[in-house]
Amino acid sequence: MKRFAALYFLYLALLFVFFYAPTSALSTLLNEGQTKLTLFLLGLFLEPGQLKGIDIWVNPHYKIIINQACNGMIPILFLFASILAYPSSVLHKLLWLLIGYIVFSVVNIMRLLFVSYATQTGNGQEEFYWSHDLVGNALLMLTGLGLFIAFIKTARNVTTAV
Repeated sequence: MKRFAALYFLYLALLFVFFYAPTSALSTLLNEGQTKLTLFLLGLFLEPGQLKGIDIWVNPHYKIIINQACNGMIPILFLFASILAYPSSVLHKLLWLLIGYIVFSVVNIMRLLFVSYATQTGNGQEEFYWSHDLVGNALLMLTGLGLFIAFIKTARNVTTAV
């Protein structure tokens, strides 16, 4: 357990430095790409003209800005650090990194659509708070926890079958 915790924090720091913080052209490219993917997918579900650049206009006086913090990379990197720190085969880890990325990308789009809808149908700031800060973040945490538990359960099956 101590080894897992030490590796987890090491991988988390490395992932954030190299893939999230604006420390290199690679991290900037990845985050811009993830934000563009998020905006593209959101555009498929929002009303025409509601998405302008990085802004989701929920009414003429209130917009939600989709920036790097909203693109889903933070919970993805937390999950990736957990997977990388856990003892399992490389192939199993790669499979779950891919699964985690896809699931988190989909859940993040659903979260942003939920926040947009709740804010649009309500009074704005108050609905944004509970839908984003409470429900949305809880959804991301539960998704990450569920994915990591599924990863661990399948890792046991992989290691015991060998």
